[in-house]
Amino acid sequence: MKKLKDKIAIVTGGASGLGRALCEQLGARGAMVIVADINAAGAATVSESILASGGKARASHLDVTSEEDVRKLIDQTAAKQGRLDYLFNIAGFAIQGEARDMNLDHWRRILDVNLFGVIYGTTAAYTRMVQQGFGHIVNMSSLLGIVGFGLSAAYATAKHAIVGLSTSLRAEGADLGVKVSVVCPGFVETGLYAAATITCADKEEFYAQVPFKKMAAAPAAREILKGVARNQAIIVFPSSARVLWRLHRLNPNSMDMANRSIVRKFRKIRRAP
Repeated sequence: MKKLKDKIAIVTGGASGLGRALCEQLGARGAMVIVADINAAGAATVSESILASGGKARASHLDVTSEEDVRKLIDQTAAKQGRLDYLFNIAGFAIQGEARDMNLDHWRRILDVNLFGVIYGTTAAYTRMVQQGFGHIVNMSSLLGIVGFGLSAAYATAKHAIVGLSTSLRAEGADLGVKVSVVCPGFVETGLYAAATITCADKEEFYAQVPFKKMAAAPAAREILKGVARNQAIIVFPSSARVLWRLHRLNPNSMDMANRSIVRKFRKIRRAP
């Protein structure tokens, strides 16, 4: 609680799901929260809720695919508040299904939001934090960023890249006072699934086949903040995700049968394009 009091934190994707849960918990712990989202009305609602609870917050309309807008938000926040302590790059969305059913527009959209949105925020915040000599960047990846799964080729590509970006930059920032962590959760109950696009299949049927129970957003946000407080390089949760990660590291082929089963089940509901 004390470590976050009066800290300045930007949260992208803060209007809903895990981003909203993070904003609310940061606000409850005394941080000044900038709730950034492309959904301006949703960001305002979250900000107003934090203010009504006695916290400090303001809303900001932000499209993370605009490098200029992301940089401007970070620079203006640091100028107005005197510093930037945390950047949480949470914004993202999903397009899932077989790679043969995805066109290059699908790939570009996934990479623009999930990867370049993180790159824009990370590079702008890193420059500012190096100048001030402190700060912590927290990037949202996924279990799919450390363990590949079928039906998520584009999404997993972006998430794997975020892990590489974060762990590499962490080494560079350590002696400059800048911390970098990457979050790799299993399935979390967020708006990502409701907004997802599933190619050549019904969305409800697709997610009904997912063999993992979704974790609620509030406990997921607590896990993230716990990992950030410990300055963990890679924050993986829940326990089922950690088990799969360990299995994958011990034997990269261990997921082959499960992956093939997932793909075969999907093909029973897949519609020809």
